[in-house]
Amino acid sequence: MRENSAMQQNFWTKECAAPTRIVNFTGTLAGVDYRDAIICGDCLEVMRAMPEKSVHLIVTSPPYNLLNSTGNGLKKNTRCGKWANAAIKNGYQSWDDNMPYADYVAWQRACVAEMLRLLTPDGAIFYNNKNRVQAGLLQDRREIVAGFPLRQIITWKRSGAINFNAGYFLPVTEQIYLLCRRDFRLAPGANKFTDVWEIKQEMKNPHPAPYPEALIDRILQSAPGTVVLDPFAGSGTTAVCARRHGRQFILIEQSPAYCEMARQRLDGGQWRNAA
Repeated sequence: MRENSAMQQNFWTKECAAPTRIVNFTGTLAGVDYRDAIICGDCLEVMRAMPEKSVHLIVTSPPYNLLNSTGNGLKKNTRCGKWANAAIKNGYQSWDDNMPYADYVAWQRACVAEMLRLLTPDGAIFYNNKNRVQAGLLQDRREIVAGFPLRQIITWKRSGAINFNAGYFLPVTEQIYLLCRRDFRLAPGANKFTDVWEIKQEMKNPHPAPYPEALIDRILQSAPGTVVLDPFAGSGTTAVCARRHGRQFILIEQSPAYCEMARQRLDGGQWRNAA
């Protein structure tokens, strides 16, 4: 505990380095400066190696487990219907997005527990996930956030698309769960925003499930804090926005291809062809 406390006190006192580094996680972060860097490794293992109360804000969107699907849902190698042109139908780099539901819930609860451990006493998590109906049963993610300090649920309304399935209305909403410590307060003026955010999805990102920059910008406008963590970093959108808003970032991503994509994106390279 004493070593972790010292790390926590001294961690953010150094100046950041450039260009963006990719840190390959080897089981420990002792002696490693991972500010404004991308840590390549399993997010649970990496977060467990980080000192507690060292992060002010966490903004993330984990895989939704979409390949674990019934009925007319997403299936791998789908060639027709609403998923015919969806890159996500083949899963992610290094992750097939297909877990038994109970395992998925247990995994995500473990991730959220670690995120909370990392928060400062006034910190917050903006955790984006998506309600699903599978085999006639609602998966509304309450099983993931149950028992954690939930303050509010924000509805993200995406722009529409073409719906090829005559059995369903076109789904355009996702949920952002605001989980926070007791001392968290919104940035001045942010309470003018409603709990429904109408923001278009990202259309020109080669990652199969990217966050739109406008959504991250809204969060960073709304929440104070110097250090921003994204444990499911993907193409690095959270870091792009954190840098724009004068914040420090920590990205965690297990896919080496996505780590390289994010690095090139942050450093002005040809990131759209990196993965």
